[in-house]
Amino acid sequence: MSSESTTNTTAGSLLQLVTFKVAEEEYGVDILSVQEIIRHTGITKVPSAPAFVEGILNLRGRVIPIIDIRKRFGLAAIEPDQQTRIVVFALESGVIGCLVDSVSEVLRLPSAMVDEPPAVIAGVDSKYILGVGRLDDRLLILLDFGQVLTGEELDALHGQETHAQQSVNYSHDTVPAHQ
Repeated sequence: MSSESTTNTTAGSLLQLVTFKVAEEEYGVDILSVQEIIRHTGITKVPSAPAFVEGILNLRGRVIPIIDIRKRFGLAAIEPDQQTRIVVFALESGVIGCLVDSVSEVLRLPSAMVDEPPAVIAGVDSKYILGVGRLDDRLLILLDFGQVLTGEELDALHGQETHAQQSVNYSHDTVPAHQ
């Protein structure tokens, strides 16, 4: 694993991961980057947003952008079902929700069970892949979610979030003309 990893990977350490599925593949992210996991609900579409942006969501008075990880990874979109979840990440740049097919579990993985990403996927476009975890007969792709979006994409998302939040605040502050 690279020294840029945000997870604790000293010899003999355990990684604490939230695991989820997207298109039958299993992914893991550092539990400390996950703020919460919620059911798929009430996403508002945003005009002219990038294709992978599903929309925005009002999460207890805070508007957060929601991305569809399937679209971000270039996979076919599917209709949300009972297993679909939104994993809410607390990143340095702000809070972002990520639409996933299902959340599997929280687990501890010995760092010795994590290999470098294979050379075939270790290119520039996959800088968010920290490694591949081996769990019995399963492989777990470890992600640095803070790297899944570029800096420009994050800025654009948070710009939409700020505009949407201002709209929500404005609508609460205004009084209808006809009562």
